[in-house]
This record gives sequence, C-alpha cells and structure tokens, in this order.
Amino acid sequence: MPDQDGRKVSGWEEFLGAALVFLVSHALPARPGIRIRLVSLLGRWAYLALYSAVSLALFAWLIIAAGRAPYVWLWFWGPHGLWLANGLMALALLLVIGGTAIANPFSLGGLAERAYNPARPGILAVTRHPLLWAMVLWSLAHLIANGDLAHVLLFGSLGVFSVVGILAMETRSRKRSGAQWSQMILGTSLVPFAALLRGKARWIELLQLRMLLLPVVWGGLILLHRPVVGVSPLPPV
Repeated sequence: MPDQDGRKVSGWEEFLGAALVFLVSHALPARPGIRIRLVSLLGRWAYLALYSAVSLALFAWLIIAAGRAPYVWLWFWGPHGLWLANGLMALALLLVIGGTAIANPFSLGGLAERAYNPARPGILAVTRHPLLWAMVLWSLAHLIANGDLAHVLLFGSLGVFSVVGILAMETRSRKRSGAQWSQMILGTSLVPFAALLRGKARWIELLQLRMLLLPVVWGGLILLHRPVVGVSPLPPV
C-alpha cells in the first residue's frame, strides 16, 4: 500500500498505525472532559451511534491490517484448539446476549433508566462485567486459533485491554456505590461463575427468554465467518 509520497507502506507499518489510531480513538473519549463535551455537542444517542460506528470501522481496519502483516509463526493450533475456541466463543456470546441493554450499575451495557434489583441479578450472577469478560474470552479464543505474531499482538493486547477495563470499572462502581456496595453485589461476582459455584447466586438467573438467541447468533456467526473473514471457524471433521 503506497503512502502520500509514493513509498510502499509495509504490513507492519499499517498494523502498528491501525493499532495506534484504534487506541487513541478509545483513550480520548474515555477522558470525562472530552466525553462530556462531545455528548453536549452531539446529544447522548448521536454520540453513542457515532462512537460505535467509528469503533467498528477502526476495529475492522485493525483486523484487516493484522492479516496483511508479515506472517511470523509462533505455534500450531491444531483441530483441538478450534474445538476449545468455539467453546469459548459460545460462552462469550452467552455473556454478550445476556449483558446487553440491561440494568447493570457495575459495568458496560447498563441502562440508567432500568432499576437494578440485587435479588434478581440475571446474567450478573455469572459476573458483574459480562461484556468485558466476553471480550476477554473472544480474544483468548482467537489467540488459540491464530498462532502468528501479528494476531497474537492483536488479540493479546485486546484481551489485556479488556482486563484493565474490568478492574477500572470495578474500582469506579465500588467508589460510586459507597456504603451500598456490599448489598448491591449480593449474588454477583467479579470472576465469572464464582458466585454460582459458591452457592451465592442461583443458576435459574440464567434462564431468560433472550438466551434463545444464543444458538441463532452463534450459528449466524459460524455461517458468516468464512465469507467475511475468509476462513471457517469449525474444526475439520
């Protein structure tokens, strides 16, 4: 790919450039002063729509740039790795479907107009940060299935970025909740499934109508993966 001076841009330069732009596009709006100014200028919903569109476009560029980077082999994933990756993706989709547009005062995906009931945490019985943990699982699944340097840097950094986000959100929500924190987190956990396995939450909380979307969304992603990404996520039979 040539730049403005006609010099050929290497795959690594494009990948690093895409990563830098992606990082800056998320770091700047995270600053309260900048975010508040943009929301007041555009309106909340217009800001969210624009931010989402830009994030998706830059994310697509980042993935494409990783594919164009020079291939440096690190490990061979094998068919067993694909089975594990698909299992992790199913769990990630469960967290995304359950954690989108819900009452969540702890992390991403919460709607301010919905009152949170600690006695009925829903998907938060699995974890207080379903969307961010879904990103961690997505990154881990793709790390397993892609053993080259560019994709390890891509998915590894996204996974670490998500873990940092989980810790930051946890600290922020704890400070915001104050003395009510201990009551609000009843039946929830930071680490996925910890509250359920310890008997502090009920498995029945996962029985929601929206969970019927899981096989539909999972099947759709599998069908679209080859035409969109260029490779099937399914293990060889």
